[in-house]
Amino acid sequence: MQVVVLGDVGVVDGMMHIGDEAMTEALLDELAARGRSAATVLSAAPTDTAERYGVAAIPRLGFPGDRAAGRERYERVLACVAGARALPTDDPIWAVMDAVAASDGVVIAGGGNLASTWPSHVFERAALEAIAAAQDRALVVSGQTLGPHLVADDRDLVRGLLAGARRIGLREASSVRLATELGVPGTATLDDASFLGFDDPAPAVDPFLLVSLSTHLGGRPRDAVVTGLAAALDALHAETGLPIRFHAHFGSLEPGVVRGDAGLHDEVRAALRSDSDVVPTGDSRAAARLARSAGMLVTGRYHPAVFAAPAGVPIAALVVDAYTDVKLRGVLDHWGQSGLVDLDTVARGGAAPTLLRIAAGHRETRDRAAARIAAHREQSREWWDRVAADLAPTVPRDGGAVHPLDDHALGIC
Repeated sequence: MQVVVLGDVGVVDGMMHIGDEAMTEALLDELAARGRSAATVLSAAPTDTAERYGVAAIPRLGFPGDRAAGRERYERVLACVAGARALPTDDPIWAVMDAVAASDGVVIAGGGNLASTWPSHVFERAALEAIAAAQDRALVVSGQTLGPHLVADDRDLVRGLLAGARRIGLREASSVRLATELGVPGTATLDDASFLGFDDPAPAVDPFLLVSLSTHLGGRPRDAVVTGLAAALDALHAETGLPIRFHAHFGSLEPGVVRGDAGLHDEVRAALRSDSDVVPTGDSRAAARLARSAGMLVTGRYHPAVFAAPAGVPIAALVVDAYTDVKLRGVLDHWGQSGLVDLDTVARGGAAPTLLRIAAGHRETRDRAAARIAAHREQSREWWDRVAADLAPTVPRDGGAVHPLDDHALGIC
């Protein structure tokens, strides 16, 4: 099985985005376990991606953030797909088309990019669907959040993308509903990285309070958010005794360099009365182990919750807007948690009672996760089995006729 994979991967300027990398890494692992022989990953930093995952990597199609410029490039890409020389010979389109032609299928790895907030990602994924269709290659779209904000033009692009997919994975109930509304229903799944490294050995550690924040505050006064968070974390530490550890999911890989989420972390640490320490930003598997080892998680980022929830870690998820509400509510719902905390409450200094309530329910939280883990892992295995079947090379049957492998052939219907 040779596949082309699109994910938001590639460490640029030393900045790691753990969640984006985690979903593609998990996908590559799952397909390797099911017969993947080769993969070409479209990346923002192909050399980094190739070395990190042991795959071939080439530049992404590369759409600008400006909507009008993105639309113009999209039309040129479609013209190239149709056979015109609408872009220069050194444009990434030609290498992408060659890679798709040499593959058995194309996978769009999990993510939350199919929203009008990021038109460049919508254009890129729609363009890749057009390339796969022109080359008659199977396309799978895995582990997506749709919207919730989609303007009319983007709705059309997303509808076309999903209509061209052989299989669609959607990681929240709201995304399932939106896909159905668009006329392209998909399958309810977990996030692609939910079980990344789940069975890796991990040393036993004393429980701690893990904090992973995002600098996206939705326009709220930063000083008020910092002060409110510090007060809530101090109250939580006083009640539970858990030592406080900060871990940036978007941060620099260069030791001692404070960028991305780490800058906000340092501001909150300075406002704390309690002691705290910092776990440097590293790779996705280490981040997953860290989150699963925590006694409690306070996060404004999505993937710390994805990693922590299957292990039954109580989570206080900081909601900034409709987009973060959809994602964080979705992952908590899968595991029977409900600890959403509006950032306005944090900024007003009123978050401590909610965080203390979440901490107090830790036994029930772990019991709910334990009751769901077997079914969720089986659901995940079946999802990846079916994805692998969709992407598998054709096999001769019926006296030499060639048919694609299907669910019935694998006995997983």
